[in-house]
Amino acid sequence: MKGENQATYDGAGAEPKRYRTFEDLEAYQFAREFRKKMYEVNRRLPSFEKFELGSQIRRAAVSLTNNIAEGHGRFHYLDQIRFCLHARGSLEELIDDLNICADESYLAGSEIDSLKEQGWCVHRLLNGYIRWLRERKEGAALKLREDSSAYGWSDDQLLAFGEIGEGLKS
Repeated sequence: MKGENQATYDGAGAEPKRYRTFEDLEAYQFAREFRKKMYEVNRRLPSFEKFELGSQIRRAAVSLTNNIAEGHGRFHYLDQIRFCLHARGSLEELIDDLNICADESYLAGSEIDSLKEQGWCVHRLLNGYIRWLRERKEGAALKLREDSSAYGWSDDQLLAFGEIGEGLKS
């Protein structure tokens, strides 16, 4: 199992790196930063939203990073992919929660736009990691629908959002 646990993955086309834990994965690192930002959003919600929307945001944010970690610990490509798909679902739920914040004027539009850009950068990284896992699995029977064009975004457009999450580290 050591070989699988020390796989190389490179989401940006640069020189491959060695990974030993889920914390070494770029997808996890950027998802973690996004989770922190969503917790900040949660703290700023009106008091009447703390137990409704706030609870939903906290659970989806935790699910995002927990699923990446849990999938990494499975050592089976199909399980890892399945958990990354759950993480991606939680991420899209958070993006919808940002839409709710926009609709209810809980945050400034520019802040929501910035957070959504960061979320889509995490989305792109998760898709890259899923593709990498799928390529490592032998056989062609693992076709998963992860085409970002379904969301009206090309990979180039997602890349344009600040070179894979520049805004996440600010």
